[in-house]
Amino acid sequence: MSDVRLILCTFPDADQARRIGGVLVEARLAACVNLIPGVESIYRWQGAVETSAEVLAIIKTTTAVFPALESRLRELHPYVVPEIIALQPDQVAESYARWVSESVLVAEP
Repeated sequence: MSDVRLILCTFPDADQARRIGGVLVEARLAACVNLIPGVESIYRWQGAVETSAEVLAIIKTTTAVFPALESRLRELHPYVVPEIIALQPDQVAESYARWVSESVLVAEP
């Protein structure tokens, strides 16, 4: 099993997703951030059903770096309750997993 983690996170617009994604990559908390515009979200918020256009970010990091990434993402994110879902892929190509690991910060022991 790989150490790579895929983080799903929605943003209200592409500009904020791009800015925050750039901060995460620059800080070496993420190896890569893919932005998928045109997502429509239907959700319950404060007792009402809402619908919003959003941008989905798929953030690539490692298990060791995830806590720091989550903390920074919470600081930067405009939502009161940001979507931060970490997925563990069953299989990742060895060369890609190595690149992700080399692209993020090495956690202190």
